[in-house]
Amino acid sequence: MSKEIIESQVKSKERVTDHGEVFTNKREVNAMLNLVKQETERIDSRFLEPACGTGNFLVEILERKLKVVEARYKKSQLEYERNAITALSSVYGVDILQDNVEACRDRLLGIFTKYYINHYKKDSNQEFLKAAQFILSKNIIWGDALTMKTIEEKPITFSEWSAVNGSMLKRRDFQLDKLLENVEYDDNEMNLFSDHQEPVFIPQPVAEFPLTHFLKIAEND
Repeated sequence: MSKEIIESQVKSKERVTDHGEVFTNKREVNAMLNLVKQETERIDSRFLEPACGTGNFLVEILERKLKVVEARYKKSQLEYERNAITALSSVYGVDILQDNVEACRDRLLGIFTKYYINHYKKDSNQEFLKAAQFILSKNIIWGDALTMKTIEEKPITFSEWSAVNGSMLKRRDFQLDKLLENVEYDDNEMNLFSDHQEPVFIPQPVAEFPLTHFLKIAEND
């Protein structure tokens, strides 16, 4: 590997030493994503990058999803907007460095906006882009995925966005540590079971929000 390629994967030696920060090149990103190609092209398939950096993986995932939205729904602006919001709301990231978090959000919003304006420049809806920006503020978190806490030492909390009846979104917030913890089951309680007859853990939200039109979600925080 050449010195130029190595340098392109790091911002500084100090950041590598202090945080183990090394960025993955586009070629390697796509090679890895191609291993789960079908999932990356499902509009509603959720992805979490626990050390997202500036978003190299999430950017490629979002682009793949938006190309599917474009191919299927570009003839209807409303259908495009609904499905583009679903695509965006399915990508999540955590990073320990604030500048990376801000850069990741900016890159994702930039790509999201580019695809949208490319088709609907004359009829673009600022509420739609505002909703996208709000979703990214909830999905890309400044924190440490190892401790599962934000930089303010609060539990990392992600929002689940579920489309209901077309234009409505249901938001539920979940703590990352609760999603990953081992749960003991009471034999007297009714549980769901997997194909192997093992109890299935159903996480409980720490907050629920009323059904809201997808263009209005930034108003109900």
